[in-house]
Amino acid sequence: MTTTHSDIPSVLQRIVATKIEEVKKAQEVLSLENLQAKVAADNKPRRGFAQALRAISTEENGIGIIAEIKKASPSKGVINHNFAPALFAQQYEQAGASCLSVLTDRDYFQGDDSYLIQAANTSSLPILRKDFMIDEYQIYQSYLMGADCILLIMACLDDEQVQELHALSIKLGMDVLIEVHTKAELERALQLPRSDHNIYGINNRDLNTFDVDLQTTLDLKNILLEALATDADGTAQKPLIVTESGIHSSGDIRLMLEQGIQHFLIGEQFMKTDHPGQALQSLLAGSAADG
Repeated sequence: MTTTHSDIPSVLQRIVATKIEEVKKAQEVLSLENLQAKVAADNKPRRGFAQALRAISTEENGIGIIAEIKKASPSKGVINHNFAPALFAQQYEQAGASCLSVLTDRDYFQGDDSYLIQAANTSSLPILRKDFMIDEYQIYQSYLMGADCILLIMACLDDEQVQELHALSIKLGMDVLIEVHTKAELERALQLPRSDHNIYGINNRDLNTFDVDLQTTLDLKNILLEALATDADGTAQKPLIVTESGIHSSGDIRLMLEQGIQHFLIGEQFMKTDHPGQALQSLLAGSAADG
């Protein structure tokens, strides 16, 4: 039998299959019921991820950086060979990041849950758990780790799943970064209930091919802005929009600012250096100078 390109699972499909197995194994160690009990007994307040970004939105040409702590990726392999999550979290905070993003996926990004915990213990910045959420078990896990925001990727969730995970995250007090890459995914994301906890991430990277194109953000942001121009009672609002992947220079920052995009999730550009905090500081300084 001949294998065609369409028969080969995409990276995203392989990741989702791995996540299903991960959740199954985790539940054998700690049941969902016992995990829920641990969450119920935890009273640590969340640190307001969306709130931190919203504060930037009130500043003219304010730049909100979600600085990512990421050791490796499927497309690039190991990015940072002197990986130190706690140190990087401190550097990012000192350099002016608004929030942090920590990769916890083990098999594809060489991440770990402990990296998020280390970052949360050494920085006061709100933290996104960057992983592939496909089950409510992971939402409860994220809460216990100290995550302030979780990621929901429309490309790997059906409508029922995303509604369930979105509702649970908000119930627990966490913000939600709702990630889209295509118009169809955006239209599905817009069916989710409006909430101050919602953040809309436009990923310039195609998670099936890993190709990157900044035009993706430019194409989708107008649809998003028009759809969310008013909230449920007709009050004007400005939705939180984050552009993700492919931001490498102050010129890229200026391009997005000119289009009204003030929030950026950046990882690889910082992590490929020996001092991610300095890389962030330089990018912010260059973007301010350009302005």
